[in-house]
Amino acid sequence: MFDTQDTASFSETSLPKQDYLARILGYSVAVITVLIGIITDFYSNEALAIVIIGLVYPHLIHLLSKPFRKKHAYTTRQFLIHGDAILCGLMLAYLHLPIELVVLFLIMINTSFIIVGSITAWAFCVISLISGGAAGVMLFGYHKAAPVPDPVFISAALGVGMHLAISAFNSNRQSRDLMRLKLKFQGQVERFQALSQQVARYVAPQIWESIFAGKRQAKLETQRKKLVIFFSDIVGFSALSEQMEAEAFTDLLNQYLTDMSNIAMRYGGTIDKFIGDGMMIFFGDPTSKGTKGDAIACVSMAIEMRRHMLKLRKQWAEMGMTAPLQIRMGINTGYCTVGNFGTEERMDYTIIGKEVNLASRLESKAEPGEILVSHETWALIKDKIICRQRGEAMVKGFRDPLPLYQIVDYRRDLGANPSFMNHDTEGFSLHMEADKIREGEREAIAQALEKAAHKVRRKVTKASA
Repeated sequence: MFDTQDTASFSETSLPKQDYLARILGYSVAVITVLIGIITDFYSNEALAIVIIGLVYPHLIHLLSKPFRKKHAYTTRQFLIHGDAILCGLMLAYLHLPIELVVLFLIMINTSFIIVGSITAWAFCVISLISGGAAGVMLFGYHKAAPVPDPVFISAALGVGMHLAISAFNSNRQSRDLMRLKLKFQGQVERFQALSQQVARYVAPQIWESIFAGKRQAKLETQRKKLVIFFSDIVGFSALSEQMEAEAFTDLLNQYLTDMSNIAMRYGGTIDKFIGDGMMIFFGDPTSKGTKGDAIACVSMAIEMRRHMLKLRKQWAEMGMTAPLQIRMGINTGYCTVGNFGTEERMDYTIIGKEVNLASRLESKAEPGEILVSHETWALIKDKIICRQRGEAMVKGFRDPLPLYQIVDYRRDLGANPSFMNHDTEGFSLHMEADKIREGEREAIAQALEKAAHKVRRKVTKASA
């Protein structure tokens, strides 16, 4: 979690305190200047009103604004700054606007405005200052002031210079504090990102992204949606676990699940859970391409998984594993309840419903290397995927027998120019996905196939002779 203590301390304590001290210093300069003016008979005793206001106003306004600063810190600060500008305009007008003092106080006030806010805020503060001066002239009248005595000018100049120096020091310290907070928060952000990446491995990427994007909240809620549900497992994998060493078996299982998960994410599937060597994936939430698009994406994922299993079998065979493992899959489409189930402290994002059970039953009825789909799914994909009807079957939870369909392949891959070819026998193995071959490698592959074909033909010729 982010540590907000420093932020709260900086925003709620440091800035109001700095504004308070700067206000005391600024009005003290005015007080000292007026007192020296009274001592040197430049101002009458009536100017003591300025002294009283300068001594009381900073403390009074600090106390009165305290309740507002807690709820509306920025607005209160801007309001007080505009109040200072108007009051300073009134005070200068009351002192008959001696040009020497006006210039010095304008420098001091403008510096404060620039330090506090943006150019826009500064412009509005200048307007407030001019408005205060104009109001003062209307209230007190205007009389051309006599030349300011040197003691008055020197005291005002020294006060303004001290105010500028202290303001610069406070600004520099404030910049250092901001930089320190920035570095601290940057470190916390990096730590938080690293932790969130660790947590993301326990949930589907789509859910993690939607939560961090603010589109979803981690609370107990569900909804009914039409989803495409996928189940798969490896035939004979349980028996294999009894024959292999635990470490080798774990490596093999993790490799399989990693590869299949990458395929699922490429097609936009939401990985619900791993069940040993089995996988449960669904399409349609939290993102969807429409029911038809989700069904095509799910079946396309299943076809690629089946093809990828051929590569894994070859790799495992080279590692000495003789068991010809094959994957079987079941896919169904229908309305499910999807959302967060569990408790407020521990919840699981998943789906439930009879359509989920049907997908699981289809997977259990599939033969090794087979993809079985329901009638609902077949109706959505039949224009893109060639399917073969596999009769009907009684499924637990359903009264009537249900038609089953076997996925054959893409229609484009069963025409005159198929992009996918696979042939595997003793002494020969061919696995080709033409669409994935890079442009620069096609010529080399063609030459290799021609050499292989030439050698095979020579063997056939010798055998015939």
